[in-house]
Amino acid sequence: MNRAAHEVVVLAYDGVRLLDVAAPLEVFTTASGVAAARGDGHRPYAVRVATPDGRSALTSTGLRVDADLATGAVRETDTLVVPGSTDVGQLHAGSGVVGEVARLARTSGRVAAVCTGAFALAAAGLLTGRRATTHWEHAELLARSYPEVTVTADDIYVRDGPVFTSAGVSAGIDVCLALVEQDHGPTVARGVARDLVVFLQRPGGQSQFSVAARTPATRDPVLRPLLDTIAADPAADHRPGVLAARAGVSARHLSRIFREQTGTTPAAHVEAVRLEAARMLLEHGESVTASAALSGLGSDETLRRVFARHLHTTPSAYAARFRTTYTARE
Repeated sequence: MNRAAHEVVVLAYDGVRLLDVAAPLEVFTTASGVAAARGDGHRPYAVRVATPDGRSALTSTGLRVDADLATGAVRETDTLVVPGSTDVGQLHAGSGVVGEVARLARTSGRVAAVCTGAFALAAAGLLTGRRATTHWEHAELLARSYPEVTVTADDIYVRDGPVFTSAGVSAGIDVCLALVEQDHGPTVARGVARDLVVFLQRPGGQSQFSVAARTPATRDPVLRPLLDTIAADPAADHRPGVLAARAGVSARHLSRIFREQTGTTPAAHVEAVRLEAARMLLEHGESVTASAALSGLGSDETLRRVFARHLHTTPSAYAARFRTTYTARE
């Protein structure tokens, strides 16, 4: 190993998600430039892509990524990054990818998974007794498949000792920024975030993402029209009794349908849609008071409580993220 540099190995394999590979490469390479410009004295990053056979890997987009070396040639590394795949099945125990992860992890100072890469870490035994996260769509499967892992489905990334896991593909940037901050401190990490025009620390968790994207598709003749109506006008009267009357069913029956089809209650779904509407209003420059009223949440205080419960931040702090290119870690 080149001890003059901090060695980063990014694992690539056929079916890997392109952004899961590209994000770490971009963050660590940019960090080396930012750190050098500051003259902070820390080791620069030497980033290499390793594939099981040393040949190029065909990503999920159809674009090939060239390898710098075969995984068998990696003897020791400071940081191992394990990207995810759209085919979670190839990241379960017994696969060649998992075997390589297990072997490489034994001589790595720390290991980070991007998105569904957490499945490979879990299958390799690296998450046993640890907290972890993954893409919200696969969090339940991860928890069910590996009960020895404490899955926190709403986190953007989770650090438990030397093991890091992260949410969806773009969260690969977040977790790598956390690694850079661990190595070089917040100033360099902030410089990388500014260069890439991303948050150093995103407000909230995966709950911040589109309610429509997180709501299971349904064609239920009772529920589908109600979901469309709520999305079209979040500020309207969507109390459970009103929704039930609109659908021509009892409130109890409507609640049962909601739980069966969406996994939540009518009131919780309406609140989530209103929160999303309030976020969009704040992002477009509306005041906290106007956002609360126009979204249907009503008062400033209600908006603050909903933001605190779901996004772990305040409406004012959230809005400030869209008035500057970066923010200090809170």
